[in-house]
Amino acid sequence: MSSLSRRLGQVAERLAAAYGRPRRRLSDPLDTLMETILSQNTSDRNSERAFRSLKQAFPSWGAMARARPRSVEQAIRSGGLARLKSRRLLAVLGAIAAREGRHDLRILRRLEPGAAAERLAGLPGVGPKTRACVLLFACGHPAFPVDTHVHRIVRRLGLVPEAATAEAAHALLEPEVPAGRALDLHLNLIRLGRELCRPRAPHCALCPLRRVCRFPGRTA
Repeated sequence: MSSLSRRLGQVAERLAAAYGRPRRRLSDPLDTLMETILSQNTSDRNSERAFRSLKQAFPSWGAMARARPRSVEQAIRSGGLARLKSRRLLAVLGAIAAREGRHDLRILRRLEPGAAAERLAGLPGVGPKTRACVLLFACGHPAFPVDTHVHRIVRRLGLVPEAATAEAAHALLEPEVPAGRALDLHLNLIRLGRELCRPRAPHCALCPLRRVCRFPGRTA
């Protein structure tokens, strides 16, 4: 086991002691993909609202694929960047239908993690974070998404270089996450980032990781 893997294991254990080990039922892969695309460059609240609106506006992904782009744009306006994201969503649906013959990605669950990742990588606008979210939350594969919160915390902890981009952090961390810990580590890091390890004025004195943190801006 590498030193990075050991440190990730320590972080996972400390967070689990504080927050427990959250578990989730697998979601539909295509639902997860569309929801993750909507979450790009916006808040969780806005993206969740946009996804609910989209599901209410169209009875199925096939119905959405046949809709006018303007209708899709209107449905997701609350999430921000509606014009860009509506085009991206429709392009993804078109690519999936052309390849799979229908608007369905459940085949990803039957593939090995590497093959599933490659299948997702071929879709327009699907980067490492989006791919990892689908693999982890919809397929149960050992993927490790690096969102804004995770990216901030792993740099503060010194798990990746300060200058590492989110994509670079993903490439460094995903192979080193201890087996069976990707889901709880990811979700607990997000909780930590929302509640304590904030971009400004982090509540370091209350942080369950304070003894292993290397952040020079610590407040305690």
